[in-house]
Amino acid sequence: MALTLAEKILQRHIIPSSLSFTKGSPIERGVDIAIKIDQTLTQDATGTMAYLQFETIGIPRVKTEVSVSYVDHNTLQTDFKNQDDHRYLQSIAAKYGLYFSRPGNGICHQVHLEHFGKPGKTLLGSDSHTPTGGGIGMIAIGAGGIDVAVAMGGGAFHLAMPKIYGVHLTGRLRKGVSAKDVILELLRKESVKGGVGAIYEYYGEGVKSLTVPQRATITNMGAELGATCSVFPSDEATKRFLASMGREQDWSEQQADEEAVYDKTIEIDLSSLAPLAACPHSPDAVKSIQELAEKKVTQVAIGSCTNSSLDDLATVAAIVKGKHIAPGVEAAIAPGSRATLMMAEKAGILGELIRAGFRLLESACGPCIGMGFAPNSEGVSLRTFNRNFKGRSGTADANLYLVSPETAAAIAITGHFTDASALDYEDATFTAEGRVSLLEGKDPRLSASDIREAAQDEGMTIPPLPEEKAKDVEILRGPNIKPCPPCKPCADTLKLPVLLKAGDNVSTDDIMPAGTKVLPFRSNIPEISKFAYERISKDFYSKAEAINFSGCFVVGGENFGQGSSREHAALGPMYLGVRALLTKSFARIHKANLINYGIIPITFKNPSDYDLIQEGDCLELTGIFESLKNGTDFHIKLIGKGGEKELAGVNDLAERSRNILLAGGLALYTKAGGQ
Repeated sequence: MALTLAEKILQRHIIPSSLSFTKGSPIERGVDIAIKIDQTLTQDATGTMAYLQFETIGIPRVKTEVSVSYVDHNTLQTDFKNQDDHRYLQSIAAKYGLYFSRPGNGICHQVHLEHFGKPGKTLLGSDSHTPTGGGIGMIAIGAGGIDVAVAMGGGAFHLAMPKIYGVHLTGRLRKGVSAKDVILELLRKESVKGGVGAIYEYYGEGVKSLTVPQRATITNMGAELGATCSVFPSDEATKRFLASMGREQDWSEQQADEEAVYDKTIEIDLSSLAPLAACPHSPDAVKSIQELAEKKVTQVAIGSCTNSSLDDLATVAAIVKGKHIAPGVEAAIAPGSRATLMMAEKAGILGELIRAGFRLLESACGPCIGMGFAPNSEGVSLRTFNRNFKGRSGTADANLYLVSPETAAAIAITGHFTDASALDYEDATFTAEGRVSLLEGKDPRLSASDIREAAQDEGMTIPPLPEEKAKDVEILRGPNIKPCPPCKPCADTLKLPVLLKAGDNVSTDDIMPAGTKVLPFRSNIPEISKFAYERISKDFYSKAEAINFSGCFVVGGENFGQGSSREHAALGPMYLGVRALLTKSFARIHKANLINYGIIPITFKNPSDYDLIQEGDCLELTGIFESLKNGTDFHIKLIGKGGEKELAGVNDLAERSRNILLAGGLALYTKAGGQ
């Protein structure tokens, strides 16, 4: 039978003993599969805890083809904590055989695309935007740090076989419309929970007109759909991109079979798209720029792992050339990698941006995670980023809009929402035939040798030490780096208070914020746990402390835990005594992280039961061992102000997940020989 590209790559990586299937035939959706991981990546906000966990496995060297430790999140160094983490990460990389990408080298997803990603391979990363790698034909999945630690040790990554949604692209993008508008259109159609349990696979004639940086923008923001990952074919455009990076040998063709059948097909005509914006405070709150016309703006930020490539910067430079940012607007730009920064300087792009009044930020995540360049109070901030959750920018009452680089540039110089296609400019990356890449030598000031020189400057990427030298490396640990606390053992009965009732689309930013105040404690769970759920309930920590962290339940609505892969959104609550979550539905990565740390994720069998529960009520969960052993539904009794009522909780957990919970978390499960 004909297979999709995602099915082909997954089938090549399935560990045979984990599943009986017929090669070349579709795998049943929803069954648990275990796949071999070829590459891993971590970033410093999640990496320290991931490597603390890897150390406990006791393996002398990573067993993947490539593992890279990036520093791109905690680069704002206001005291010793962040640099102590950087030194720890560098010593870990030297000890255990990883590449180390130094601070200033760039954002993990863009650098990995430039230096390490390979079509047809699997990549697991402790960052939710790891699916960026799908832009060159990888199955690239975001996960919690402990899952990545297990993969580095040679263990499989387990997931339910996703549905495969086909996105059929036709036509070509018009000038002033970009790949960002493609993914925003898909978010408008599908919503932030539309892709849960699915992979989005792009195909059709329209694919050929998209460059690799454009494809990577689309796969990056597939995370906002709740998708497992997204993938494009690896074709001639992919080959040209890798060749420009000096990596021709890493290319291979990756295509779906012509007669491949998708679980659902979405049609998008690229030529019919208009510039779009995601409005506050969700990536799927999408409107056209025309609908927002003339609305005033106070800040513009261009960058992040979504839109900070050389082509993105070139487009912005073309629009602002000879102009200046509007009075009352602050604008900044952050190149996605050091190589991009060097190429932009060589091509004259950087000079145009500086002359136009843009502030130049570090090649790092920065404002996307609230690490600097926060908006003014009640500000309207235009960002080419991937998330606009309330408070994520560092300013609680700011209004964040997600737009393309073209739209951001047009608005920066007008001061209000403007359609870039209405402006007169010469775009070096746009021809009559459509979008091209500067990496293909389309700028006379940027030769192929310039690009290769920038791409192959390895001074900021430190390769692994030989094994005989690595064994003598001393691991450097600062005083803020604490061991990962153990999970609570599984109990057969839990009778505990409900300390928090939350609504729909709670993000991991709501559960465990990022930003300058919180991120430095990522390697110190006792300290970072004090911030758990604070955006929903400012006194959650004091409530948990008042009962001596003896245990509690949390109740939530739809799509609980959307957003970042940060496992601290499970670790912090676990440390404070959260034993189970009862929701209408979960986001994939957060649900997996809860299981890894021994917190039972339960969904309402009758969603209307959500309305019966109030904060302060008591829930009694009984027969837990039987439910986990046999896969039967959970029995819950509500003991509240309105009396008692029996509730039913769905147990949709795979056998391995149930065994992890019975063992008291993934670490203990792995130590006991679990696979």
